[in-house]
Amino acid sequence: MSIPESLADILARIEAARKAAIAPAPRTDLVAVAKTVPEEEIRQALAAGQRLFGENRVQEAQKKYPALKQAFGDLELHLIGPLQTNKVREAAALFDVIQTLDREKLADALAAERDKSGKAPRLFVQVNTGEEPQKAGVLPRQAGELIAYAREKNLPVEGLMCIPPADDDAAPHFALLAKLAKDHGLKHLSMGMSGDFELAVKFGATHVRVGTAIFGDRKPDDQTI
Repeated sequence: MSIPESLADILARIEAARKAAIAPAPRTDLVAVAKTVPEEEIRQALAAGQRLFGENRVQEAQKKYPALKQAFGDLELHLIGPLQTNKVREAAALFDVIQTLDREKLADALAAERDKSGKAPRLFVQVNTGEEPQKAGVLPRQAGELIAYAREKNLPVEGLMCIPPADDDAAPHFALLAKLAKDHGLKHLSMGMSGDFELAVKFGATHVRVGTAIFGDRKPDDQTI
């Protein structure tokens, strides 16, 4: 399928999952994950009406999005990859939402950048629901402490994000994230990717992150632009 056809298919599947869900979120937005996707293909998605995009790396996003955001004023860009503190200034200047707040040191850096430049992207806390040592994200039992810490600094924490272990049933992870969000009064849940976004919708996802089902397999890193 073409990119517009793939987008239409994904949106239809999201809507069908919402209708089948007992208690879906008030709305479920599609974040088109464009890691390693060339600018021309992103423009095809924009021409088809897509406006939310996700990128994993600050440096790659800096090459592609300044011109795109100038051309499409309602484009919303989400950082969905880990953020190093030395990239906070660049990330805050470019991204509308950072979905990967996972430690107090990063909260400190984001607060300092807000105080310095006035840039304050909306934030999701990334939760490592599978407690995988190689994966970013705060542990579930420590999520409340990080949420409270960020709130004390008046950071705009709006939701939670998770990436379940690849070989696990995603349902318990989505259920855990939904419970944590409810317990802490957070309205957004970013969960579900190309292989399980319909399941995530049924558990209340407000954002699903879909890349390969829209753009196809990832391109080599040397073809990102």
